[in-house]
Amino acid sequence: MKLEFYKYQGTGNDFVMIDNRSLFFPKNNTELIHFLCDRRFGIGGDGLILLENDPNYDFKMVYYNSDGNESSMCGNGGRCLVAFAKEIGVIQTETKFIAVDGEHYATVSNEGMVALQMIDVNEVKVLPEYVFMNTGSPHHVQQVNDVKELDIKELGSSIRYSELYAPKGTNVNFVSPLGNDIFAVRTYERGVEDETLSCGTGVTAVALAMKVTGQTQSQNVILQTEGGKLEVSFTEKEGKFEKVFLKGPALKVFKGTIDV
Repeated sequence: MKLEFYKYQGTGNDFVMIDNRSLFFPKNNTELIHFLCDRRFGIGGDGLILLENDPNYDFKMVYYNSDGNESSMCGNGGRCLVAFAKEIGVIQTETKFIAVDGEHYATVSNEGMVALQMIDVNEVKVLPEYVFMNTGSPHHVQQVNDVKELDIKELGSSIRYSELYAPKGTNVNFVSPLGNDIFAVRTYERGVEDETLSCGTGVTAVALAMKVTGQTQSQNVILQTEGGKLEVSFTEKEGKFEKVFLKGPALKVFKGTIDV
């Protein structure tokens, strides 16, 4: 079978995109999804995303990690899917779509800047050494002196597989302040089982964590990832966050077909 796909990236977080409105794709074939995401034998990507029809929304997002398993929400993936939906004519400049964590609103410019509304965050767990919350996916946020000095894969996996987060595990973010409400972030992603160049739900969690711990007073935070800059804005009241938006570039890399 020849499979048509698109490749998109959002600050280096890259995804295989497939238009599955006809429901032709074998969604339970984890080996196929893993193969398509493989950087040596397949197309290569941090995840695979299906765009499907939904009777109540512009489209439905179905997200798989590169290990082939369906996963929780992916912020950069959601932004890339919005850009993909615009590319294939499903939407124009704004949209409401449904994902595993619920409804999302987004806008997209002709230059590929996508602002995606994330879920409200009503519970943030603050401990002396870390902050934990769910921004569509679970995130451990830990402040360090210099993120550049860390072995992210080793340290991140030790936290991800620790008894603290057993049995499902968590995503792990390390953050260092750069000044002027800008923070450097590196993320170990569950399901990828490695560092990714960027993580949308991760930088969202970091921005909110920096707010609740007093590292910033701003409600508009810049996150410098390994793959580029993202912006998170929000409204905060009594430790609860609403109107949370993740904004940044989402760009098509290439389009192609692959024999599977």
